[in-house]
Amino acid sequence: MNIMVKTSSKTYPVMIGPQVIDELAKLIRENQYTKLLVISDQTVSRLHLDTLIQSLPAEVETDHTIVHSGEMAKQFSVYEHCLSYALERGLDRKSCILAFGGGAVGDLSGFVAATYMRGIPFIQVPTTILAHDSAVGGKTAINLPEAKNMVGAFHQPDAVIYDTDFLTTLPEQEVRSGFAEAVKHALIADAGLLDYIMEHIHSIEDVSGKRLQYILAKGVQIKAGIVEKDEKEAGLRAVLNFGHTLGHVIEAAGGYGKVTHGESVMTGMVYALMLSIELEGLDFPLKKYVEWSERLGYRFYVPENLAFDTVMSAMRKDKKSHAGTPRFVLLESVGQPVIREVEAALLETVYQKIKKRMFS
Repeated sequence: MNIMVKTSSKTYPVMIGPQVIDELAKLIRENQYTKLLVISDQTVSRLHLDTLIQSLPAEVETDHTIVHSGEMAKQFSVYEHCLSYALERGLDRKSCILAFGGGAVGDLSGFVAATYMRGIPFIQVPTTILAHDSAVGGKTAINLPEAKNMVGAFHQPDAVIYDTDFLTTLPEQEVRSGFAEAVKHALIADAGLLDYIMEHIHSIEDVSGKRLQYILAKGVQIKAGIVEKDEKEAGLRAVLNFGHTLGHVIEAAGGYGKVTHGESVMTGMVYALMLSIELEGLDFPLKKYVEWSERLGYRFYVPENLAFDTVMSAMRKDKKSHAGTPRFVLLESVGQPVIREVEAALLETVYQKIKKRMFS
């Protein structure tokens, strides 16, 4: 499947399916890149780097560097290493960086590409389910110790080559993490997709094959449609952060890499759904949704020692906040998101409910 993403700055293809890695050499030749730099992580390079290298045109000089797996890749020290390595290997403005891995490698590699020589091309070659969201749309970033994705840039890739054969080696926890973002797309944009997901996915083992390819393609189409209307998150694009306001706090509190992004966001989405029921009168079968999620292995983990004052302080630093007041993506109905300021008293009440697992 080939989906075109059209933004004000660039139009590019997202190719999804088995063996689409075979399209990469043709794309590289067409763009006439002078050199290639593959940035990958320790896990993906061990499993798949040889496959990627074999798919590249032999006549284009290629180097690679390997970084930490997961969020540990998104540190200033790693970012600086990648910039220095690109300079050492002689990359110029016509060179291309290949982001080969999950969302963290994509965020890091994209930011390196966005800032090296004030911006060079890059191609996303995602290897996780989670990256079906992060690889599309041009958001790139690294982390500060205090908060996630606070240093970054908008920099659209030249293409996204999403070979689903790479997904077969994912551990169960990473499948669960990535699938949460697919559920997010359904909640904010497509009630029919949510019905399909809940009807056909009964265990994490069901997140595979043609069902998964269909869900991923629908998610990419939803993301592309939003990005086309709002490339740099001036308004509409913020709805893609549904569940992320609390999710990012939980992820940071648990320690980056110890609690997965998607599992944290799934908890954040339940929090946002509970706020939506209170503030927007959302008609939603929350208990049924939670029970379905738990059958897939989601645990709605909130650290016991994570006090609300700490949560509130972190949420005030969220990029959606205005003048220190947290703003949340909520739902008027499934597929109809809105952005609202929420009073601290209600945020605390609902937070205590989710900590006590009061979902009814």
